[in-house]
Amino acid sequence: SGYVGRIILHTVTGHALLLAGIVISVVGAVVLALLPPLILGNIVDTLTIGKTLPFQMVVLYFAMLALTGVMESARECLLTVFGQKITHAVRSSLMEKLIKLPADELNRQEPGNLVSRFVGDVDTVENLFTSGIISMFADACKIISILVVIWVKNMGLAIVLLLLLPVLFVFTRYVQKNMLISQLENRRAVGRASGHVPETLHNIRTIHCLMKEHYMEEKYDEYIGQSYAAMEKTNFYDAVYSPVILILNAIVVAVVMLLSASGNANVLMFFGMSAGTAVAVINYISEIFSPVESLGMEIQTIQSALAGIKRINEFLALTEKNTYNDKSNCTSDEQLKESETQPVVELKNVTFGYDEHVVLDNVSFVKKGEQATLTGRTGAGKSTIFKFLLGLYEPQSGSVLINGTPARMIDDSQKRRLFGYVEQSFHMVPGTVKDQITLFDESISDEQVKAAATLTGLHDTIMKLEKGYDTICTPWLFSQGQWQLLSIARAAAAQPELLLLDEITANLDAKTEKTVLQALKRVSQDRTVLSISHRTMAETGRIITIQPNK
Repeated sequence: SGYVGRIILHTVTGHALLLAGIVISVVGAVVLALLPPLILGNIVDTLTIGKTLPFQMVVLYFAMLALTGVMESARECLLTVFGQKITHAVRSSLMEKLIKLPADELNRQEPGNLVSRFVGDVDTVENLFTSGIISMFADACKIISILVVIWVKNMGLAIVLLLLLPVLFVFTRYVQKNMLISQLENRRAVGRASGHVPETLHNIRTIHCLMKEHYMEEKYDEYIGQSYAAMEKTNFYDAVYSPVILILNAIVVAVVMLLSASGNANVLMFFGMSAGTAVAVINYISEIFSPVESLGMEIQTIQSALAGIKRINEFLALTEKNTYNDKSNCTSDEQLKESETQPVVELKNVTFGYDEHVVLDNVSFVKKGEQATLTGRTGAGKSTIFKFLLGLYEPQSGSVLINGTPARMIDDSQKRRLFGYVEQSFHMVPGTVKDQITLFDESISDEQVKAAATLTGLHDTIMKLEKGYDTICTPWLFSQGQWQLLSIARAAAAQPELLLLDEITANLDAKTEKTVLQALKRVSQDRTVLSISHRTMAETGRIITIQPNK
């Protein structure tokens, strides 16, 4: 099972006591479940021959029933705890992998598919232990142990059960598979019906205009009808299965009882038994049908879990981004602070494309202290250049340098001191106003936080809040323009040499845009500023037009 197998093995070895508890509870539950019918049989035989029933035997019978229940409850509890630990370990590994993936790989991942790995696939791995392998092992042991006891008590019945159980198992699997198919059909139908409602509401004016109300109603009725038909199938199989099992149980008991009462010596050799043994056998017959039914579901659980494990392994096998921790490859702080005559940002014959479409083949220089704006129509490659500088993408040919060092070789720990990045909208993190600016970076002092907020003109506004910089942030705490100012303060707090601004005024009105640009002018002093804009922004200095590749 690859990566998941190693995660499970590491979890198992790290919780030896928990594993030992599971083994003891599983074995104990199986063994103890055999004892109450035997004790009950002895009680019946004692009463049948007219002897006085010892009170201790009655106490022992009820004690064994209680202890069996305790063991089964302990097994379920321990399995649940173990399953949660497996879930935590697998999800932690998935998250560790997620943050190590390069940006282009993340872009190829469908959000819904990615979420399903963290939720649905991991849940199947948990079910593999809580209601899969271990439960199947316990049920198999229970069936075998009951057959062994019945073989000793009544050989003929054991032979009958050995012939009957495979047929019962095949019937159980047939019913379960058809129920699963019907349940999946119902989910799909419900999904279509659920999607139909918001689609109708969203397009209600068009529907009224084209007089398609009846058509939309018919489609909704169709989806509801499909769901109803699927549920009817599920209910049918569910309704049929239990009576069949009960009738089969009754037939087996009746046949064995009739044969045990036969006067034929040859028949009695296989089916003869005392009244107490008959009571015990009836109990065992009732108990043997339940684990057979559970085995079918457990096999289905294991199959689902194996599919989930395969998908998780595929994700964990994805190529990670280069970390460049090797000192011979990774840049140092001194290299990042070389001579002021050296260009801060330099693109040399950079070529890059998505699939077979080349979007960028350009050279541009931005010297230290210069403010420049990248302009060009959508798809020209402006955002791609930023991704190069941030080390998220690598050019297919050419080089992208920051202070003479390839951008992809700059260590993540150095990037925030090197450049600040401001997007179109502010992304709030849980925490205080101060946390929004520092992003929980303890190396940024309170003085730096206040200085950054003062540069953007937000300090007075923040100080008017109930707890100032320690006020917990909520989405309605600031206006849209103030959020963008806070975003600039976040970028400037670490005092970076380079500011990267990605359409930061695209969603602002003219008055708010002016305020943001004035704050930006103050923050940009003695820094290199590289902006992206679809329109000319005179405040940002030189214009670099990016022409799309044809």
